[in-house]
Amino acid sequence: MDRWRRACFVPLLAIALCLAGCGLTVPSDPLGTLDRVRGGVLHAGASASGELVTVDGSEVGGSLAELVEGLAESLDARVEWTVGSEEDLVDDLETGDIDLAIGGMTDATPWSARVAVTRAYDTIPGARGPVVLLLPLGENGWQAAIEGYLDKEVAP
Repeated sequence: MDRWRRACFVPLLAIALCLAGCGLTVPSDPLGTLDRVRGGVLHAGASASGELVTVDGSEVGGSLAELVEGLAESLDARVEWTVGSEEDLVDDLETGDIDLAIGGMTDATPWSARVAVTRAYDTIPGARGPVVLLLPLGENGWQAAIEGYLDKEVAP
């Protein structure tokens, strides 16, 4: 058993050192969303949903929109809004046209097969249950940054 542990330890150590030398960070963003948004533009999609997301022409408001604006401010970024249906916003997330989408999506969203979903938050003003934000798949650093911000702002 001791020989087996040694035989496994050396290759695993070598892999860990190689990854550390490559500058790999965990969680990572293969598409670099967090780095691109920080100090730049957060491309956000909005689908109207009661008090959570209001849309008046090109103006987006509501409690979720305010949270996105606060997130952008915390990253020294500005928000550019895209208004559309949930399906259109999911398409935009898949193509990389937007960085996140808000609306009345819940933790039971049918879109979770196509996009990433944040943890559910039920303390957002206007929420009638657990609300989630939609993000591009695989952008784990970006998701961690968003959930960290939401945890500070609206978690109980």
